[in-house]
Amino acid sequence: MGKPKHERTLPDNEARAVTRNLRVSPRKLNLVAGLIRGKKVDTALSDLEFSRKRIAQDVRKCVMSAVANAENNHGLDVNDLVVSEAYVGKNLVMKRFHARGRGRASQILKPFSQITVIVRQTEEEAAGKRRAEKPKDEKKKTAKAATPSAKAAKPAKAAAPAQEAKEAKQAKAAKDAKPAPAKPKKSAKASKAGKETK
Repeated sequence: MGKPKHERTLPDNEARAVTRNLRVSPRKLNLVAGLIRGKKVDTALSDLEFSRKRIAQDVRKCVMSAVANAENNHGLDVNDLVVSEAYVGKNLVMKRFHARGRGRASQILKPFSQITVIVRQTEEEAAGKRRAEKPKDEKKKTAKAATPSAKAAKPAKAAAPAQEAKEAKQAKAAKDAKPAPAKPKKSAKASKAGKETK
């Protein structure tokens, strides 16, 4: 008597692959995982193929495994697959030692990690129809929004010349009210004193 079958945890349009015991730290592996998140499968595979990271080839194998699972086990279309999730986890850690001075030793940790890749089939036709409908709706909304603002702008333009005329009148009145102060005339004595000092 075998074990009862586990229920499927993922939706019908997703497939998963897990690669364990990769000889790299989770932090370094996460850099490569971040390279493929949200990309189409073809783009992700080409990016991993030409990546300079050592572990990129193992991640590429994991993505290819997820694609194969999607095609063979779940009947999904390979051309519509996108890497929806790629997350990293810890695995075992080998402990070694390094000889140091005065007879002491220091610890060396050699971490392993694992990566889980989930691919999802996207419905491009439905997405294309939604994109086509959005611009029409936006044009209608912008046209409706523009008409009230244009009406409001016309009275403002009409009011502008009247406002300018008022400001000009006020400025003229201010100039007429305040005559320029006259310069004081120098007396004859002051001018003589100036000549003597020179």
